[in-house]
Parts: sequence; structure tokens; C-alpha cells
Amino acid sequence: MAIKTVTDDSFSSDVLGASGLVLVDFWATWCGPCKQIAPALEDIAGDMSGQIEVAKVDIDENPNTPGQYGVRGVPTLMIFKDGEPIATKVGAAPKSQLESWVKETVANA
Repeated sequence: MAIKTVTDDSFSSDVLGASGLVLVDFWATWCGPCKQIAPALEDIAGDMSGQIEVAKVDIDENPNTPGQYGVRGVPTLMIFKDGEPIATKVGAAPKSQLESWVKETVANA
């Protein structure tokens, strides 16, 4: 499944109203570590399709949503279940660590 681009306007329906789990990547175009983890997130979106949806929010184009969730640095990854954040990871990490974090969160959700 492809990664969905989410905006301040669509966050409520795309993430908070989604059934199941949604991994939200709060990122910025100027952020090197954000670009570094992007391929890993693409892989996770494909490998875990049906278990979790992956969405991206550009913090520069959509400043309201990151502010509501206390995002202070990028990349910040949050996993939402039934409209509530259940896990947060700040900063870049190798693909193996990102996958482990997502799989553990999905298993415990």
C-alpha cells in the first residue's frame, strides 16, 4: 500500500477517523534524517499492508497538526489507534529498528 499524504484539513478523517492503525510520519523537505528513513517507511507500508497504514504530514505546509501533538523535532513517528496516539518515536533509526518498533506496537495494539 502506498504512503498517504495527509494535511491539516484531512488529518481528522485520514488518521483520527481511520479504522485500524495508522503510522504518521511528521517530516519536512529540508530534513536529512527524514529523507533517510523514507525508503524504510515505504517498505513498511508495503510489507505490513493490511496491518497498518502509513501517512506523512509535512510540518511546514501543515503546522497545526504537529502543534496539537507536541511535535518538536523531525522526523517524529506516531502510531494512532482509534484516533489516539499509542506510540511515538523521535529521530531517524535504521530500517531494522523502525520495523521492530512498528511490529511490536502492532502486536500490542
